[in-house]
Amino acid sequence: MAGQSSLPSRVVVLMGGPSAEREVSLSTGQGCAEALRGEGFDVIELDPGAFGSGEDLCASLRAAKPDVVFNALHGRWGEDGSVQGLLEWMRLPYTHSGVLASALAMDKTRAKDVYRRHGLPVANSVIAPRDRVRTEHVMDAPYVVKPNNEGSSVGVYLVHEAANGPPQLDDQMPEEVLVEQFAPGRELTCSVLGDGPNDPGALTVTDIITDGWYDYDAKYKPGGSRHEVPANVPSQIFDACMDMAARAHTALGCRGVSRTDFRWDETKGLDGLIVLETNTQPGMTPTSLTPEQAEAKGMSFGALCRWLVEDASCDR
Repeated sequence: MAGQSSLPSRVVVLMGGPSAEREVSLSTGQGCAEALRGEGFDVIELDPGAFGSGEDLCASLRAAKPDVVFNALHGRWGEDGSVQGLLEWMRLPYTHSGVLASALAMDKTRAKDVYRRHGLPVANSVIAPRDRVRTEHVMDAPYVVKPNNEGSSVGVYLVHEAANGPPQLDDQMPEEVLVEQFAPGRELTCSVLGDGPNDPGALTVTDIITDGWYDYDAKYKPGGSRHEVPANVPSQIFDACMDMAARAHTALGCRGVSRTDFRWDETKGLDGLIVLETNTQPGMTPTSLTPEQAEAKGMSFGALCRWLVEDASCDR
């Protein structure tokens, strides 16, 4: 661990919090806490609460006096750079990405700008007012409408070519939303564990098989999707996913673990492969993809959590 002479022993696992992904975060955090206890760490589970404040969180962290904070928060406040900034202020070493990479990856439009500059293929998209999206097609269907800064398929609308009209977005959607050309094809994903010379790097590629749209239920409900690890795809596509995931991780400045998602239209070969997004806080639930990929490479869930704790630092 950077800047310390001894290995960490007391770990606070941050979970829950006020985001729309609170329940997923609680599941992730409880699983990671159990795994870390199995690795011999003194673990404290800390939920800032659905209506908690940063001031309360600071007080709880001061009382806990951890060597490392394991960030298992998802969504806004947890993976957008907010809690990372608070931990920097408190000089508490923490896992996963730092302030800038977290904020960049969470903002889908700005992340795409970074991908383009590094030669990574992405789908065309625009930011549009919610009310305009309700009244007219802002691009030719099929397209997808989603918040620019949420994950886990929260608030995602798929507009088909046969749709009778524009989508009637829920009032809870942001005033401005991301409208993205729908990319057909298979859903592939690749996790990256560090990018140093001695780090595991890109792990493997998973083919996510569902009966329909890969939505919130397909991601988190048992049986919602089937994962083929490693993906049975041509070696050219497999290698391209591994390469692009590692490049996306580095381009955004990620630390610890990240997971980059792809869509592949196999009728177009390599030209049909595009980057969808990079998740700096990939899920660690029983149905999550990153623990499965680590397991496929011979790294147990406990060993994965230990690696993240030992990688923790400030100034990430």
